[in-house]
Amino acid sequence: MNVHTVSTQPFSDQKPGTSGLRKQVPVFQQRHYLENFIQSIFNSLDDYRGKTLVLGGDGRYYNRTAIQTILKMAAANGVGRVLVGLGGILSTPAASCLIRKNQAFGGIILSASHNPGGPKGDFGVKFNTSNGGPAPEKVTSAIYETSKTLEGYQIIEAPDIDLDTLSIVQLGETTVEVIDPVADYADLMQSLFDFDRIRDFIKSGRFRMSFDALHAVTGPYAKALFEERLGAGEGTVQNGTPLEDFGGGHPDPNLVYAHDLVELLFGDNAPDFGAASDGDGDRNMILGRNFFVTPSDSLAVLAANATLVPGYQDGLAGVARSMPTSAAVDRVAEKLGIDCYETPTGWKFFGNLLDAGKATLCGEESFGTGSNHVREKDGLWAVLFWLNILAVREQSVEDIVREHWKTYGRNYYSRHDYEAVDKDNATTLMENLRSKLDSMPGQTFGNYQVKYADDFSYTDPVDGSISKNQGVRIGFTDGSRIVFRLSGTGTQGATLRLYLESYEPDASQHQTETQAALADFIDIAEEVAQIRKYTGMDKPTVIT
Repeated sequence: MNVHTVSTQPFSDQKPGTSGLRKQVPVFQQRHYLENFIQSIFNSLDDYRGKTLVLGGDGRYYNRTAIQTILKMAAANGVGRVLVGLGGILSTPAASCLIRKNQAFGGIILSASHNPGGPKGDFGVKFNTSNGGPAPEKVTSAIYETSKTLEGYQIIEAPDIDLDTLSIVQLGETTVEVIDPVADYADLMQSLFDFDRIRDFIKSGRFRMSFDALHAVTGPYAKALFEERLGAGEGTVQNGTPLEDFGGGHPDPNLVYAHDLVELLFGDNAPDFGAASDGDGDRNMILGRNFFVTPSDSLAVLAANATLVPGYQDGLAGVARSMPTSAAVDRVAEKLGIDCYETPTGWKFFGNLLDAGKATLCGEESFGTGSNHVREKDGLWAVLFWLNILAVREQSVEDIVREHWKTYGRNYYSRHDYEAVDKDNATTLMENLRSKLDSMPGQTFGNYQVKYADDFSYTDPVDGSISKNQGVRIGFTDGSRIVFRLSGTGTQGATLRLYLESYEPDASQHQTETQAALADFIDIAEEVAQIRKYTGMDKPTVIT
């Protein structure tokens, strides 16, 4: 095996965000750029030589090229075995499943999640640790620090591996296994959910569903699960072939970008149930006939009905949500007598809680839900959870959610995204907000008095680590709140996220349209932050 050490210069922009390093494809195509970051991962780790690495991605443009490079670098750096998905395909939750099942030292996942793909689109590299979850901040910080002083990388000289044939081949001293990317994950799902009951329900003739894979990674998984194992009719899975540019679409399962599914579920003769997932398969959107389930409500409904599902029939140890996610699940936890944890945004913050047995279900308002079965959010898992509940309760999606509101009250909730905002303007907006926080408590805006105003800080209850500046919160005495946060998942400009929440316990007031119910808080947010001025936009890019 000929191992080459290639001299290189550091790049200054390789600091991973909340979900790894994300840049536009041409950035990763720069000479040495990908190699530098991969070598920084290996250099920052201890005790991985001779052990197993999981590798795959969501099939977006540059996925195959990057995999060939990483395989040769893994061999040069002494990795013992690499498991790579057939065709380079591996969903993020499936990668987590494989890391845990094979006791791998980690995994490299190639994805920019819900961001667009193609030659001018986005690409990403994320390292997951041995528990199957995203690398915590201490690991990503070590990778970044290594990248700033890197002088070279190791790579072997070898022909490319055939990624389109199940095989076991040697790459120098490293064994490369091209594996079925679906089988182990599908088996895990079947161990958690009552597939017999769901199959009978689907085939009863009383229920129709549609799943939109958005030409992203979940197509093969959804076909295997819904159409093959559960007996849903052929064509239940729409846009099921992963494409390098996601068919020119935006693989983000929300009301704007999954518009074909939304039109179907809100159209004539709509199916009973609709769902979609994103680029790498870790997000989900749930729809009933003429009814949208917010991710915050979805988490709360799953928690309230968990014992109906075999994998969770003994109850939940606790639940966790990201800070911007609505408090709907908090009310379920209170009734169940279990703990509810509020964390910063980023799935890695749930990892310690799951590993310590403090939480069983976790969720984020950004269409991410999951449990302790893996260490990633999991789009198809959430869809199967809903199908299991529907099969047991034999009610519509809307009836289940409205009954939930009657029991727990309704948290009116919405997120307004302002995308591709000038970074300097977005930073100024947040700095101005922070400068006002100390003087806000006690102030009145319209009919609402500010109870607290802060920049969210989190102390991990397991390891004591502290994460500061996680989002500006303005809470009112009636339990309503406004949250401002800059997202770390985009590659162009900045994305300002505005979160609005108002609690309504009175069931007779649960019919109000969401934006109307939150209108006062939308106005307050504009008054406090001057959103139009700093974003240059009259309205959000996306409202969910």
